[in-house]
This record gives sequence, structure tokens and C-alpha cells, in this order.
Amino acid sequence: MNEDKVKKIWSEEESMSREQIEKIQLARLQETVKRVYEKVPAYRKKMEDVGVKPEDIQSLKDLQKLPFVTKQDMRDNYPFGLFTVEKDELVRIHASSGTTGKPTVVGYTQKDLDVWTECVSRIATMGGATKSDVAQICFGYGMFTGALGLHYGLEHIGATIVPSSTGNTEKQIMYMKDFGTTLLVATPSYALRIAEVALHMGVDPKKDLNIKIGLVGSELLTDAMRLEMHKYWGEDILITSNYGMSELMGPGVSGECEYQCGMHINEDFFIPEIINPKTGEVLPIGEKGELVITCIYKEALPLIRYRTKDVTRLIYEPCECGRTTCRMENLDGRTDDMLKIRGVNVFPSQIEEVLLSVDEIGPHYEIIVSRKDFSDSLEIRVELVKATDSYKELEDIEKKVKAKLRVVLGLDAKIKLESPNTLQRFEGKAKRVKDLRKEV
Repeated sequence: MNEDKVKKIWSEEESMSREQIEKIQLARLQETVKRVYEKVPAYRKKMEDVGVKPEDIQSLKDLQKLPFVTKQDMRDNYPFGLFTVEKDELVRIHASSGTTGKPTVVGYTQKDLDVWTECVSRIATMGGATKSDVAQICFGYGMFTGALGLHYGLEHIGATIVPSSTGNTEKQIMYMKDFGTTLLVATPSYALRIAEVALHMGVDPKKDLNIKIGLVGSELLTDAMRLEMHKYWGEDILITSNYGMSELMGPGVSGECEYQCGMHINEDFFIPEIINPKTGEVLPIGEKGELVITCIYKEALPLIRYRTKDVTRLIYEPCECGRTTCRMENLDGRTDDMLKIRGVNVFPSQIEEVLLSVDEIGPHYEIIVSRKDFSDSLEIRVELVKATDSYKELEDIEKKVKAKLRVVLGLDAKIKLESPNTLQRFEGKAKRVKDLRKEV
């Protein structure tokens, strides 16, 4: 390959025929099922409970015979009960924060780390990254998988890494300016925060910084949030979303290409399904439901039919970029993020789309759900772009937001307008919902 030519597709496996993809998937699925059955008592019991043995998996459709795995299974077998290797074969351990109970622990052999690096190299390349980039990673380093995952993948491509982590935003901006950073890795909300602080410092992100690519993840990227990022960083920056979770590997499960028409799944390493979250029934291609992922090439922790709780649909039509892998639509939210308010199902992403369509308010908001006298109440705190003392102007903005929300949600919300720079900012994953009903 001509070294002067920018590599658009990292691996030939990304453009295989469907027949080739499925042949690899079946062989790796059979090997993985046999592995967990033989080495993990908890898996063997789950399979025996539904009357399935490894030899029963003769086709990809037989995947549906296997039981689901959930985060609770990982907590019940904390820390290493679902691992298929001895501890001395591990070269890395990561874990979730464990804020709602025991953390979910994940481990990697050297082969697992090599696969992880390969997967991230693919999604970074499809997001526009090249060896010429200076990549600043504004994810928190530590037990969280995001920072190190993107670090090794981008380094493998040949990019120069600035491992700046989160926090000290003014220094982040100094690095961007002095090092000539071209690629930003961050959550969408922290990318906005960096731009906001830059403007306060007298630095225009569009003119004074050199960011051309945003590889954003760890948070839902709505179309409205992408537009908001363009307002701050410029129309020419390529902003792509990528997907992963610690339990599956970390970042690198899937990512958007330049056409931004869904995230390409690395299907030679992961098999996706979409299920009805209530019944567990596998839904036909194109229908929206809960994403279930099976890891088919992991040594230490190969999860089978892991329920992600993320809501999306799968797309198998060819993509203009030349990749033939299945795509998952950008997420609608999570089944466990869905709020039921006065009988209406509400996703925070729906509220965000509405709020970001109103020019007078900024991208920072807080959703508060409470209950009084057996009735649910929805309050949304939003931040004005410009302060105003005009009661009429404030009233008009409030009415506009309420009306738009009523159309989308089908219910009324109390809108509380806050002064600019009032609401909490986030360096990591944004926490925008307070459900006070859980405290009653």
C-alpha cells in the first residue's frame, strides 16, 4: 500500500462478504461456547438449566438457544467467577465504578489486549484518524476502559498521543494550542465544556485551535448534541460516535464512519442481536429493541448473549464507505434510563433533542422527577445562553420549551430557566437525571 495515501479501512475483515463473516462467526461461537461450558461452572449451570450443550450450536440461529448474561451475573460471580483463564494469565484488570453495588470486573490476556487494540484501530480509522494526528485523550485514566482503549488503538495507528486525562481544563486548552492537537477524544459533554472554557479564556476553538476530528464516546451522542458541538468547534470538524462497554471489552465494539449512518460493528469479534427487552424474543432485522452482544474471540472473559440495556436497531444495507459489516443505529437511550412519568415512557435523549433545538438555551440541563400526593412531576432546569431581566422574554422562552416538549413527550413539564454558567459541568460521563421518587 502507498504510504502517502490515507488508509480509509484498517482491516480487510471489515469488507468481507456476509457469507465470510458468518462462517467466521459460527466457528468462533462454537469454540467460545465449548470453552465457557468446560471452564466456567456458572455458565455450565445456566446452559444445563435450559437444556443446551455446546454440540447443540450448529448454526448462528442456534445462538438463540443460549441463556442471556446480565450485569447481575457478573456481580454474583465477583470478581473472577466468569473468567476462563487462571489469574496468572491476566495482564490487565479493569472494573466499573460499582456505584450501585459490586463493580463489574473485567480481565485481559495479552491476546485480548491485542484484539482490543485492533478493534479500536479500526473504529479510530473509520472516524478519520491517521498516523499524522496528534490525539489528545480527555477520558479519565484508571479502572475506566475508555482512556487506555483509545490510547493503544490510536498509538497503533501511529498517531501521537497526549494522555491529558480529565480535569484542569485550562491546561488542556494550553496543550491543544501548544502541541497542535488535531484529534480530541472526550465525552460529548466534556468536549462542549472545553470549548466553553476556551471562549472564556479568549481562545476561539474554531480559529485558534486545530481540532479536525472528535472521537466521542461513553455518552449518548444525539443529532442535536452533534449540531451543538459543531456550533462551538466549527462545521468542518468530523465528529463520530463510537460504542463499547467494559463488560464487552471497552471501546471498539463499533464506531461511525465519515458517512455517520450508524456504527459499524466489528462482527468478526462480536455477534449482535436485538431483543424485546420484556420478553427476550429476538426481533426481526430493522426493528428497534435492546442490544445483546456475544463476544466470540475473547480469552479471559468471553460473555455470551450479554444484555447491554442499550436501545438501537441493526442495519445490514451496504455503506458508502465500503465496509460490509452490520451497523447499529446511534442509541436511543437505555432501557434502565427510561423514565415512566404519569404512564408515559420518556427517554432523556428525547428531552435533550428538544432542548438543543431552542436557540435561547444552552446545552446544559438537569432533569428532576419527583412525586407528591401519588402524582409524578417532571421539572427541567435549563441554562440561558444570555442573561435577561425581561419577564416577557423569559416567559416566551419558557412557553416555547414547554410547547415543544409537550409535542414530543405528550406531557407537561415545569421549566426552570437558570442564568448562564449555573448548572453543573461534567468532565466524565454526564449525570443529568435525578429521580427523587426512589427516595420517597
